[in-house]
Amino acid sequence: MGSSILSIIYLIGSVTFILGLKMLSKPDTARKGNLVAAAGMSLAILGTIFLYRVNDAPLHNYGWIFTGLVIGGVIGVLSAKKVKMTAMPEMVSMFNGMGGACAALISIVEFDHLIKLIKNLYAPVSDDHLALQLLESSASKGMVIIILLSLIIGAVSCAGSIVAWGKLTGKVKDFSFNGQHFLNMGVLALIVGLSVWLVCIFGISPGTGLIVFYVVFLLALFYGVLFVLPIGGADMPVVISLLNSFTGVAAACGGFLYSNPVMLTGGILVGSAGTILTILMCKAMNRSLKNVLIGSFGGGAAGAAASGKEQGNYKEISLNDAAVVLAYANKVIIVPGYGLAVAQAQHACHELEKQLEEKGVEVKYAIHPVAGRMPGHMNVLLAEADVPYEKLLEMEDANAEFPTTDAVLILGANDVVNPAAKNDPASPIYGMPILEVENAKVVIVNKRSMKPGYAGIENDLFFQPKTSMLFGDAKKVLQELLSAIKEV
Repeated sequence: MGSSILSIIYLIGSVTFILGLKMLSKPDTARKGNLVAAAGMSLAILGTIFLYRVNDAPLHNYGWIFTGLVIGGVIGVLSAKKVKMTAMPEMVSMFNGMGGACAALISIVEFDHLIKLIKNLYAPVSDDHLALQLLESSASKGMVIIILLSLIIGAVSCAGSIVAWGKLTGKVKDFSFNGQHFLNMGVLALIVGLSVWLVCIFGISPGTGLIVFYVVFLLALFYGVLFVLPIGGADMPVVISLLNSFTGVAAACGGFLYSNPVMLTGGILVGSAGTILTILMCKAMNRSLKNVLIGSFGGGAAGAAASGKEQGNYKEISLNDAAVVLAYANKVIIVPGYGLAVAQAQHACHELEKQLEEKGVEVKYAIHPVAGRMPGHMNVLLAEADVPYEKLLEMEDANAEFPTTDAVLILGANDVVNPAAKNDPASPIYGMPILEVENAKVVIVNKRSMKPGYAGIENDLFFQPKTSMLFGDAKKVLQELLSAIKEV
């Protein structure tokens, strides 16, 4: 009876994951989708704790289980409540790394359990040939393959996510050296070779197999570091998405391992969604995944070298003049970027939007797919300020409206509005689809300084005749604009 109820719970959990992911595809249903999936996960966890049976015996050590749930839940809730919007990508990266670590730890525990089980089962067998047949059964080898896949993918995701977290916080710098790609390939080949050898010797020499297993684990962690370390800052949204898909695949392997349909479904959904999102991110940057992984785009030296051409002079605009331009416009499009998140200015931006609409100005937002530090960063930022979803324009729709726009207000965006992506074949971002803000009548750019963006290259837009620079912290500037517009 308990197993039947548990199967129904797993089915419900799997359905909620699918529905939740479907709802996450639209901004107006994303929050509800997250809650639906979380409810399904909670139901599956409780069902497993109270109804799962091992050899018809219930789980024990409930104290340890619930202690872990409480500690993890408290840490997760406090982290989510305290995190700033600017640090959201770092939190996502760190939590993703914890998922990879869990998959790797499960693999370690299950491999150790499998070794002990085999020793206990087959130690009394005196016929060496029979023992060899038992130890090399296809079932045990299949189990080892799944365990190894979960270990390797989980370890790479864990180490890579931690390095990505370090890059996003500024604690880890891009690092590459001559021959690094060959080293990466060599380490990966060694991991694959040792894994194949381990599957072959499993059961014949459990002691040696255990040593090889931990060597593979350490090499996978090392490869995860090497994998992310040289990748440039501008590619972090793609890397985070790719590592997220790795964690999903590792979780799916755990689902195979335990014959758990919820774990399997969740892992497959995360892995496939992460992969699709990675492809979309690459498309939005007009780059192949291979180029992202080996190109080191935005990696400091290369970016700086690309910004060395003579740009000419830029012009500034006063706060009062900017207020007049915006107040007397018929249509204004706001382009949010990482600078808006840094200043925590999303609420002030929404207030500016409402103030302009009171004066009869049509206001919309243009969202680039890779704006910010993670996919959907700007959507989440504006949703926090209760900006209506229908005002958010995707890149293609925004580009169609720029020619009829009187003024564009850019708040901290940089690389995603750089015309060099269309006009300069020598630029490292050449070919990347951008928000074509230069087609508007007037462009006002709010930045702290003329420092290059995350890709490390100069922005041609800042030196165009129709562009004016409005320097300062985004929140302070928006608040002052609000006051000035009220007086216009």
